[in-house]
Amino acid sequence: MSGTRGGIRRSVAFALLALPLAFARVRTRLRVPRRLLREPVTAHDVSLPRCLIHSVLSAGIGLLCWFLVLLSALVLVRGLAYPLVSGGYENAWGGPTLAGSWLVHAALGLLIAPALLGLVAWSGRLQLRLTRKVLGHVGPWWTVPVGVVFAALGTVFFVAWTQQL
Repeated sequence: MSGTRGGIRRSVAFALLALPLAFARVRTRLRVPRRLLREPVTAHDVSLPRCLIHSVLSAGIGLLCWFLVLLSALVLVRGLAYPLVSGGYENAWGGPTLAGSWLVHAALGLLIAPALLGLVAWSGRLQLRLTRKVLGHVGPWWTVPVGVVFAALGTVFFVAWTQQL
């Protein structure tokens, strides 16, 4: 499903909904992927610890996805509007001319933005697998460790990004 354009859009939407779904009832957490992604998701013996694990992982991945969408928009706007946002272009990539700097930054923005959105779509699929594994006891074992590592790396990346501002 994620190979189609509509499937990618739905995966991105589901990834962005991971943050509010972290605080929703279990019934809603199961209904949204069924309706949005058209994927079967069921729950079996949902306990409070499993619900809390799903909430923490869902919130961490959801925050990371929102951050990646923000970065995608930032990279795209800064790349395409480089002459308006740059301080100087003589020593910039593509310099010493404005046209060369603008071309390099626009090309990078046009390459990086879709890559970041692809990562968000992938994390939407990961979020679906986490929901199935944690709440439904169905699916591969590796989803929970990958979710933890993904959220942790996202936190490190966010902290590093804020430190360079």
